[in-house]
Order: sequence, then structure tokens, then C-alpha cells
Amino acid sequence: MRRFLLYVHSGRASALSGMKSILHELAQHDVRAVVIDEQVAEIRANEPGIVPDGLLELLGGEGVDVVDAVSAADLVELGIVLGGDGTILRALEVVREADVPVHGVNLGHVGFLAESEVEELSTTVRRLLDGAYAIEERSTLDIAVRGEGDELIAEDWALNDASLEKADRQKMIYVVVEIDGRPVSSFGCDGVLLSSSTGSTAYAFSAGGPVVWPEVDAFLIVPLAAHALFARPLVLGRSSEAAIEMTVDNRDGGVLTLDGRRTIEIAAGMRVESRLSSRSVRLVRLQATPFADRLVEKFQLPVIGWRGRDGRAV
Repeated sequence: MRRFLLYVHSGRASALSGMKSILHELAQHDVRAVVIDEQVAEIRANEPGIVPDGLLELLGGEGVDVVDAVSAADLVELGIVLGGDGTILRALEVVREADVPVHGVNLGHVGFLAESEVEELSTTVRRLLDGAYAIEERSTLDIAVRGEGDELIAEDWALNDASLEKADRQKMIYVVVEIDGRPVSSFGCDGVLLSSSTGSTAYAFSAGGPVVWPEVDAFLIVPLAAHALFARPLVLGRSSEAAIEMTVDNRDGGVLTLDGRRTIEIAAGMRVESRLSSRSVRLVRLQATPFADRLVEKFQLPVIGWRGRDGRAV
């Protein structure tokens, strides 16, 4: 039997209403829903009025498999995510190792990863069931943290970004930026951001980095409030490796945050290494919308006066 993963913003009423609609839609087509046990617990813990009538009964019914996050990805062919980009990032953590594609239904504000709207759920589910979609590959970052003696402390990954920032808001951290084994610049700063092309429209954009088209196989180094003459964003290719070293004279540590969710404490003398990963994530797209159109829509960019090659006006 076919199985789809359902992953939702468990505290948002609109996401839970959408989840109920999708459960009905899947049941009509004899497709089982897979839901993670932690999400079911979060839904049950909601305040009254947030969970729509009948949803908990559906989640406990015969057409739904409630499993742990480790098991979920191996059971499903595709994931449907109801929420903003943060919810999609959490869902991708579940399915990345199994290479399962996900489709995002936007319930956030400025969401670049989601595509469908909640008002189109019935049409969206039917197209997903029929396989009427394309797969978009997105590069991810491999992150390694090493100690002062070069011992491996931690390994992880990020789709959007990895941000090394000061732990004490009243002080700076002092870092050295290394590219391909060579030092490039050292400075005091609030932090340094390592961002993928996908993440270039997220934190990196707010920090003054360039917008990079998703298909560009590159990653960024973006200093955060650096006290330096040379502290511009840098764009690196797949063959490059970057490292950010916390110099040994730092009195206070820093915090490495991956995709705004997972954190690792970074002490003086430690280093954060990054390169483009050989493993990507897969997003399901129902429409071949140019990325330029997504930029205009999400950021509400003015395009008045555009003529175009065929003389069309906006």
C-alpha cells in the first residue's frame, strides 16, 4: 500500500485543519498516512479550540500509521508538509537520509521552500497521488566541528545555514576565516554565517549577502557586524572548503546554530569546517515557476514599467 508522510506545524489551527482534509483525501484513494508520534503528542497537548473536531479520532484510526521519526522515512514515498519554511526544515531532517522528496504547503509568511497554498489542498493531493510533479534538488552543507587539537567534536548538516555567533550579547568573538586551507581574514564580529544557495534568501539575505539562484552549486560566507576593512560576503564553489576558527584569545565562547534549530557550543581554539555535501534534499514542485517570479512574489518587489521582449506590460 502507498504511504505518504504528513508533517505539520502542530500548534497552528490552519495546519491542523489542512491535515484533517488531507487525511480524508488520502483515505479516499486508499493511501495510508504516516505521522510521527512526537507530532501526535504535540497535537494532543494543544489548547482547546486549536485542534479541529475529529482530527484526533482520525489520527487514531486504521488509515494512519503513527511511528517514531527514525522509522518514518523508510515507510513513505513522499512527504506533505503544512507550515512555513521552519516546518519544512524540520520535516527534511526526518527524510533526508532516505532521500524522500517533500512538498510544502505554505502557511508561513515569506516562505521560499513551500509552493502550494492551503486553499488548493484537494488539487495538490490529487496531483501528488498522480505523480504530476517535478523534483527539484537542493544542495546542503556538511558541517564539522573540531577541537584545538584537531579532534572531531561533532558532524552535522544544514540546508539553509550554519551560524557561528557570540554567546554573550555584550561582547564580540574573534575569528579567522580560512578557505581551501589558507587564511583569508581575521576580525572581531558578532558572528559568521555559512549559507547554501537555498539559504541565501533567509538569514544571509538579512545579513547583507547576495541572493543566489537555487541551482547555483555554491555556498556563502557572510560576516555578521564585523569590525574589519575586508568583511564582504564571499561565494565559494563545490571544490572549496571553508573553515571559521575561534582564535585562542577569545575569553567567551560562541554558539553554532544549524538551520535555526540545532546548536553546538564552540569554545576558543575550536573550528567550524564547511563544504557542499554530496547528499542533497529533494523538493516536489507542481509548477515550473521561475525563481525570479518567486523573488518578486515573496519580497513584493516593484516591477512596474517592465516591457519584456514581447512588449508586454506589468
